[in-house]
Amino acid sequence: MNLPELEKFDREHVWHPYTSMRHPPVTFPVASAFGTRLTLADGRTLIDGVSSWWSACHGYNHPAINQALHRQLDQLPHVMFGGLTHQPAVELAARLLELAPEGLTKLFFADSGSISVEVAIKMAMQYQLGSGRAERRRLLTVRGGYHGDTLGTMALCDPTEGMHAFFGGVLAEHFFAPAPACPFEAPCREKDIAELAALLERHQHEIAAVILEPVLQGAGGMRIYSPQYLVRLRELCDRYDILLILDEIATGFGRTGRLFAAQYAGIAPDIMCVGKGLTGGFLTLAATLCSDRVAAGIAAGPVGALMHGPTFMANALASAAALASLKLFGEYDWQSRVKAIERQLKTELAAAVQSPAVKEVRVLGAVGVIEMRSPVDAPALQQFSVDHGVWLRPFGSVIYTMPQFVIEPEELSRITAVMCLAAAAEAAKKPERSFC
Repeated sequence: MNLPELEKFDREHVWHPYTSMRHPPVTFPVASAFGTRLTLADGRTLIDGVSSWWSACHGYNHPAINQALHRQLDQLPHVMFGGLTHQPAVELAARLLELAPEGLTKLFFADSGSISVEVAIKMAMQYQLGSGRAERRRLLTVRGGYHGDTLGTMALCDPTEGMHAFFGGVLAEHFFAPAPACPFEAPCREKDIAELAALLERHQHEIAAVILEPVLQGAGGMRIYSPQYLVRLRELCDRYDILLILDEIATGFGRTGRLFAAQYAGIAPDIMCVGKGLTGGFLTLAATLCSDRVAAGIAAGPVGALMHGPTFMANALASAAALASLKLFGEYDWQSRVKAIERQLKTELAAAVQSPAVKEVRVLGAVGVIEMRSPVDAPALQQFSVDHGVWLRPFGSVIYTMPQFVIEPEELSRITAVMCLAAAAEAAKKPERSFC
């Protein structure tokens, strides 16, 4: 197809995320990508400010990952994981368990982040069943979270403010505590976790596990909270013998400044989900890690086996990409890069709070957020950012960036400038005005 034909067919027949076929979105065909840049089919170049939904942490077309994929492609692109195994998956599992918080010793590969959370739910339910506590069939989480788009994971997203609220009648019903309100550098006071603690005490015989995103709530609103909240939560889960699941899909692999966000709190979960940056954004792959205790509980149950098995589980190409991506974390000083990104984001976004339309500016690691006081016109701001040479994807009341760790300071400055311009345009409908 030529470009007009491609765009026409896409508009008429292809569904894009969270869109209507009655009113198709404006899309921007991409011809190539390298480093931090997207080259559109019409020749324009954009600095990618969201790392392909937070996954392309090392940049596009990284030669080390490309080479790993070429080698694996010539040997074994994929084989079913039922009854068979292969070197890339086993070596990747060994490396992930080596890097993971202490006590996580078993691993299940999944296709995507949502599926890794589905597997975590099954692990928790089957563990409780195998431990003789079949009545523990519900989970507890916090409002403002996001854990995926499948039926099981949607039930764990905010039931009133989340994007899946209208599915309420068909979803499993879980317990929800208030979103953590203690700021990142503040202590977690007793009142900050009191309602969650009360829910745990009152419903301990029904709850199989607590699940939340550590330190940073991602697609639910980009909220940052105190690591001490996690310390208190770990203590509560231990007190009531309830499993703790940490969803590190968005926060894992350096995004917050630590390899895993749980490291800020110095705790280990019973189950942990990872994805997104696992392959450096090259291919879809995720994993669910758990402790010996969880695995033993599942094995002791009436079925004995963990009841899940995706067709493309442990895909060899994706495993090779993930191994190469994890190796890169040891070959360049990504922590210094993320720290430099954090400093620059704090400096360059700070002035945005001068606008009365801006509620708050938040920064942690390679995450920068301008939260407006009311929902933004996301399609208009997306077009606005493209017109200014940057790719951003605002949602709700949030204009944010999660850049690649390899971004240059001048590229990041361009992103922050466009974010400030976008906030000003949203506030005053005067795109020329900027607070930064």
